[in-house]
Amino acid sequence: MASRSTHALTTGLFAAMLAAAAPGPARAATPAPAATSYAALAPAQQRMIDDLERRTFDWFWDSADPRTGLVPDHYPGESFSSIAAVGFGLTAYGVGVERGYVTRGQAAARTLATLRFLKDAPQNGSEDDTAGYHGFYYHFLDMQTGKRFGRWVELSSVDTTLLLGGVLFAQSYYDRDTPAEREIRALADTIYRRVDWPWMQPRAPLISMGWTPGGKFIPADWKGYNEGMLVYLLALGSPTHPVRPAAWKAWTSTNDKTWGAFYGQTFLNFAPLFGHQYSHVWVDFRGIRDDWNREHDLDYFQNSRRATYSQRSYAIANPGHWTGYGADVWGLTASNGPGGIVVEQGDKTLRFEGYTARGAGLDYISDDGTIAPTAAGGSIAFAPEIVVPALAAMRQRYGKWIYDRYGFVDAFNPSFHTRTELRTGRLVPELGWVDSVQLGIDQGPIVLMIENWRSGFVWDVMRRNPYLRKGLEKAGFTGGWLDQAPASP
Repeated sequence: MASRSTHALTTGLFAAMLAAAAPGPARAATPAPAATSYAALAPAQQRMIDDLERRTFDWFWDSADPRTGLVPDHYPGESFSSIAAVGFGLTAYGVGVERGYVTRGQAAARTLATLRFLKDAPQNGSEDDTAGYHGFYYHFLDMQTGKRFGRWVELSSVDTTLLLGGVLFAQSYYDRDTPAEREIRALADTIYRRVDWPWMQPRAPLISMGWTPGGKFIPADWKGYNEGMLVYLLALGSPTHPVRPAAWKAWTSTNDKTWGAFYGQTFLNFAPLFGHQYSHVWVDFRGIRDDWNREHDLDYFQNSRRATYSQRSYAIANPGHWTGYGADVWGLTASNGPGGIVVEQGDKTLRFEGYTARGAGLDYISDDGTIAPTAAGGSIAFAPEIVVPALAAMRQRYGKWIYDRYGFVDAFNPSFHTRTELRTGRLVPELGWVDSVQLGIDQGPIVLMIENWRSGFVWDVMRRNPYLRKGLEKAGFTGGWLDQAPASP
């Protein structure tokens, strides 16, 4: 498995991947409200969703170290830990309780071990003897020691934020008056409160993507629509080290550069679908709007719905003529791939990437025929009427090779058939390239957005979190559930 940087760093490199995007109509409406609910599915489809949700949950439960709670970046196999994957795992444990996969006591014990370890892990400015600094954590940690995995690993603002999504979920979910759950709440509070958000603002009011002891602050900030939305919300909501509301205005100030029509939808573009999913795992954006939303007469949930439809339309058009693309096989996002391989095919030169942020939008197109099931699966809450058929078709058509003990493998590519040394995965003669692992940051959106679609569970828990609510309010969000008193546990 090739090492890779955070999505934050790939975001900073997007300009290098710009390509011409097919124009869409000048204005397109959001698709009609979805009528598809879990209850409305045929029994066979319900069983498929049940099976996928359980297998994807099991990935987190089986892969995490019971002593430290650290979740690997990829599994099965040897791996470093991804702190973002830990955040998805902490949230998935609550889903496991609600679905009866594990008991509340088991989930609380795993969560408590994780939070104790995170709270006590060393925080200092050294190169090696540390897990983080100023409350932030390094993107990748050693699975055994919990310290920075290597000197190439950055202190990551976005991956810390995804970790905190799980930490704050735990704080609000474990609300019983027991010693274990009281300690969970206290530890979660300590971990969140010590993050020094203004320190990560060398170019305030924007927030930097990260820091390293050798290179200091990464020369790129969170700016423009992407997964950085949750970074700003949690930074605004901090009771100890908040950023100023001007930070949100600065982050949204370039939105109009990627607002426009692409393959039949007019929306705020971000090419890979993970940017339309990650913040939505923990935040219910339905019916709440900030100033930018009000100016464009939509909320961010509707925007992600349009993005999902646009990606499907792109696959149907299939401008790259890749094998297998169509109405029920689609989905580009950050994922593994065959790996930096150039293939001469007739008069064409094809380059198949390893791990990269594949996507299709006004900002750029990066497409080498690699499909990531999480692109569709993590969008199920936005557009279930097109996602459920896609998941069913991929499993029916390719399940023998891409669906295993832990659900869908991270990615597959029916257009790649070159026999060569692969960085990850394997070549299947009947299909093409198939990954051999799952990634935590791609498994997380599948299991958590399935549950949000089915029951609204994660969203309902996070509506009660005072820090998230405060962050949304300071960003200027109003309407919908924000105008109501927090629901009782």
